[in-house]
Amino acid sequence: MIGRFFRRGRDGELQDRPTTLTGPRIPRHSSGWAALLKHLREEQGLRVLDIGPTSPQNINFLTNMGQSVYMADLVHEALHGDWELPPAEEGGEPGFNAEKFFQSNLNFQGREFDVVLLWATLDYIPSGLIVPLVARLKEATRPAGKVLAIFHSKPTGPYTTYCRYHLTADAEIEMQESEPFPVQRVYTNRRIEQLFEGWGGYRFFLAKDNLYEVIITR
Repeated sequence: MIGRFFRRGRDGELQDRPTTLTGPRIPRHSSGWAALLKHLREEQGLRVLDIGPTSPQNINFLTNMGQSVYMADLVHEALHGDWELPPAEEGGEPGFNAEKFFQSNLNFQGREFDVVLLWATLDYIPSGLIVPLVARLKEATRPAGKVLAIFHSKPTGPYTTYCRYHLTADAEIEMQESEPFPVQRVYTNRRIEQLFEGWGGYRFFLAKDNLYEVIITR
C-alpha cells in the first residue's frame, strides 16, 4: 500500500509539488539503516512514514518487502509555505503555525506508524516546528515503533546540503542533493534525548563524516 500526504492549495484542491532532486547519488554507509533494515526484514505488514521528497526507489523497495509506505515532504513545505505567526512579544522571533501546517501536511487521519524515516529533517525546519513535530510523531508512532533520525555535527562543510536519502538492500543509503537549504542547527546527544524525552530509548551510531544517526524507540 502506498500513501501520500499533500499540501492543500488555497483553492482547496490537493496539489502535488515535487521537490527537485539534482546531482548524482552518493552512497554512504549507514549503521542506523542497517539496524533498521534488519527489523524490516523480520516483520511484514509494517506501516512506514518516509519523510522527504518522493523516492520511487524507496516506495518500490519497501512495498516489495511487504510494508505500507506513506510520504511527506516536510522540509520543502515548512520553508516555502505561509506558516509564520506574529512574534509573541515586541522584538521577538516570529512563531510557527504548527497546527495549520499539520492539517495540510501531516493529517494522518488516525493512522499510526511502526517506522518513521525522519532523516535530517530536524536540522532544516524552522525552530518553531521542532517540538510540535516531535510531539506529533510520538502521537502517531505505535508503541515500540522506531524513528531513524540523522543529525549534522557541523553547520557547514561536506554533507551539509539538504539531501534525499534513497534506500538500498544493504548497509548503504544513497544521498542525492535537493534544494539548497542550509543546516539551521546542530544537536548534542543530550539535546536529542531532551527533545525525545518520554520515548522508550535511544541508540546512537557514530560515523567518520559530519553525520551521525540515532534510532529512537517509542
